[in-house]
Amino acid sequence: MDWGSLIGLSLAVAAILVGQSLEGGTLSSLLQPAAFIIVFFGTMGAVLLQSEFKHFILGLKVLGWILVPPKTDMQQITRKINLWTMLARREGVLMLESHMNAEKDLVVKKALRLMIDGIPPEKIREICNIELDHYEANLRNAAKVWDAAGGYAPTIGIIGAVLGLIHVMENLSDPDMLGSGIAVAFVATIYGVGFANLVFLPIAYKLRRHIQNEVSRREMMVDAIVAIAGGDPQRLLEDRMSGYKS
Repeated sequence: MDWGSLIGLSLAVAAILVGQSLEGGTLSSLLQPAAFIIVFFGTMGAVLLQSEFKHFILGLKVLGWILVPPKTDMQQITRKINLWTMLARREGVLMLESHMNAEKDLVVKKALRLMIDGIPPEKIREICNIELDHYEANLRNAAKVWDAAGGYAPTIGIIGAVLGLIHVMENLSDPDMLGSGIAVAFVATIYGVGFANLVFLPIAYKLRRHIQNEVSRREMMVDAIVAIAGGDPQRLLEDRMSGYKS
């Protein structure tokens, strides 16, 4: 669990609610379903129109990384690489087939298969780099979904404000209707700016960090497999891996 994300989001929301209360306003005045529907679903619609559907869905799937980021256990990875190196040198790369079948990461699994098939090290790197580039591009496009949401939300909030003011102008003769229209107008703006700067843009930034970590982990493992396939000395392999840990 990423407690920093949870605490940060809670603190941001609490700051707005407490500030509203200190100013003498009521919390219920910030709860405007019409404004929420206009801003949130309008923003999602604009993002979906801009993005490919597969990237939009992937953006929703990786949203869980904000609270539960993918784990990178460097000690476990190092032990795994050392085991592969030992087996490849003592018993041959064919002994790694069972490890390949147990590997869940598709990029690493392909690298192991290529090594077992006797593909030259540089060809392994070339093929796996194509896979990594495709993997990274897909994830970065998923993160851009939230960047786009952060860009559209304030504008959609202004649209909500204008709709609220139109509602006000249509009911000038009925004072009882003026309050709700004005509330929707101003709250829609708050929702647009708030969603953008407190939710969508921070999510995009944190996702980019997690994506970079995931790509670096795969690059490290592919680099290790290329080194094993090339018969690099253990010391050289350890020096290369240490660069990813710094």
